[in-house]
Amino acid sequence: MDVHLELLACPACAGSLLANLSCRVCGARYEAPDGIPNLRLSSDTRTETVRRFYEVAPFPNYPPHDSLSWLRARAERSEFARLIDRAIPGDARIVEIGCGTGQMSLYLARAHRVVIGADLTRASLKLGAAAARRFGLDQVQFIETDLQGPGLRAGAFDVVYSSGVLHHTPDPRAAFARIARLVRPGGMIVLGLYNAFARIPFRLRRLVARLSGYRFPLFDPVLRDRENEPARRRAWMRDQYQHPEEHRHTLTEVQGWFAENGVDYVRTYPSAMLNQEWDELFASAEDNWRFEGWLAQLGWIRTLGHEGGLFITVGRRV
Repeated sequence: MDVHLELLACPACAGSLLANLSCRVCGARYEAPDGIPNLRLSSDTRTETVRRFYEVAPFPNYPPHDSLSWLRARAERSEFARLIDRAIPGDARIVEIGCGTGQMSLYLARAHRVVIGADLTRASLKLGAAAARRFGLDQVQFIETDLQGPGLRAGAFDVVYSSGVLHHTPDPRAAFARIARLVRPGGMIVLGLYNAFARIPFRLRRLVARLSGYRFPLFDPVLRDRENEPARRRAWMRDQYQHPEEHRHTLTEVQGWFAENGVDYVRTYPSAMLNQEWDELFASAEDNWRFEGWLAQLGWIRTLGHEGGLFITVGRRV
């Protein structure tokens, strides 16, 4: 906990915290049930609805008989996971915003990295913390907090990673402004959102599923993959098909958020340049031709649409 304390802050006034989780500035005192600091203030109604949604079925869940080697092998089936792990230095300070059950936080916890996994759902965080204990990973600290008043120190992180989260907030643009403050100058922001184009095939599948009372979610490769894992299958079904809050975004929109918050656009994953091959996630794209970006996003309907249409945008804090 000591190594992580300097990365935390009072969610009420942003003051630094003492070892007993009391604020040096305003004197507020916070608790840490199950070793997970509760740095979450009261939320608005829509945020509270999302929090309760994930309390019922934390996502993603862990299968029986998991292990650290299982976690890493499963993560490395994804090219993106391999790219981000290779791009982040071995001594980086990382925060995952909306970590859920913490699988990416645990995957990135190697070498001398210090990782904070932040989420507003304690049920999810307890699963992540339990897995960290099973796997013997003491460089990861999970905290309960909310983007409206994050219990995290501004400018403290080398990498801020948030994927599949902001599009479930009431105001994704405002939420991005808050997480952009957490990264140090020169640090990296890695943001995953539903793409307005690539999400179209899934929205059609979801419409069919809703009309059938969710009995027939057609052509979903993730559900097929989890056919023999009912808990993980149920968590995916709820997260994708029954979520109470969802937004979709274009690359141009996200680039606008970056510019508003002093973040230089670096690239996307998959690439927004046609026929580009590369293997450095934090290396700047060779060009940023807006028309080519629109064409690439139309192509994502085919390449990303089958799993929900999530795309990644990378930026560097000025």
